[in-house]
Amino acid sequence: MSDSDLMQLYSRRILALTTSIPHQGRLTAPEGSAMRRSPHCGSSVTVDVIVQDDQIAEFAQQVRACALGQASASVLGSAVIGQTREQIETTRDQLKSMLKQGGEAPGAPFAELEALLPAREYPNRHASILLAWEATLAAMDEAQAGA
Repeated sequence: MSDSDLMQLYSRRILALTTSIPHQGRLTAPEGSAMRRSPHCGSSVTVDVIVQDDQIAEFAQQVRACALGQASASVLGSAVIGQTREQIETTRDQLKSMLKQGGEAPGAPFAELEALLPAREYPNRHASILLAWEATLAAMDEAQAGA
């Protein structure tokens, strides 16, 4: 990977997202929790949720990931409260399509995921980008199973 490729991949926009990841930490009494880890790079994300009326009412995330995984978690955290499982799953699927199949970037409220478009060229980074989304879906499943 050349220096110019790295500069494009870790653009200022991506790095700005990594400095302000919303909802960092853990909930004291979550209804659902899940941790996902990328075997490729060792990145991990743990998510805690409380779900009310099929929507995320409370959310916390512990992010130990590369800049791309952090940026993705930041975008998720910025708009996750009030989202349903279906909305999170749809956005995750759009993000996956954007990365793997040349699909469009997700729209509002997760339009900032467009910053990750350069990562299309780096399939070994895709798993890290998807970690927060996968962990959120799994945590929601656990919360709904216990309801």
